[in-house]
Amino acid sequence: MNWITKLERKYGRFCIPNLINILIGGQILVYAIELFVNQYISFYLSLSRSALFAGQVWRLFTFVLVPFSGGGPLSVVLGIYFTWFVGSALEREWGDFRFNLYVLLGMAGAWLACLLTGSADTYCLSLSLLLAFAMLYPELQVLLFFVIPLKVKYFGIFAAALWVFSFLSMGMLGKLNYLLCMLGFLLFFGPQAWHNIRAWVRREQWKRKNRR
Repeated sequence: MNWITKLERKYGRFCIPNLINILIGGQILVYAIELFVNQYISFYLSLSRSALFAGQVWRLFTFVLVPFSGGGPLSVVLGIYFTWFVGSALEREWGDFRFNLYVLLGMAGAWLACLLTGSADTYCLSLSLLLAFAMLYPELQVLLFFVIPLKVKYFGIFAAALWVFSFLSMGMLGKLNYLLCMLGFLLFFGPQAWHNIRAWVRREQWKRKNRR
């Protein structure tokens, strides 16, 4: 994390305080407009390579205001709430600058994915917040559906498994899209995750050797 510390020392004053509240407020507003005013609002705000080339550069920033919709209204509301919950925790843990940087890297990855593959959305950006939360607070217990107690690490494992399954089932362009949209997580946690994987492999090899 040395490179992040250097950036923070040099550019720490250039950040947006309470960024997660701004993003979530924007998502709530966009979803309300979609429900009650204009059902096509998300179409005009989301990332699209052809639209960007047509001069609609606002999409580079407005796409993060489009809530990921994986189902009905309840799933959207729960998704917005959970994004706010984990984002607020990360913002408190890291401070404004590091959280801003994490989100910006995720956005930059989505921009690259859009330019190379044609489109990108907020799914992997929201997922990267959840995975970061699980890395920092694995033993924290939360209530699934506000009822079932579950440790955050199991949320992370389940979300990571879904991401891997989706990644493996895609073509090359889809794989590239998914990797780029996880840019923030890969840069922040990639070295640590690789270290943990290697440590786990060494432990398993040691166990197998001692069983013989």
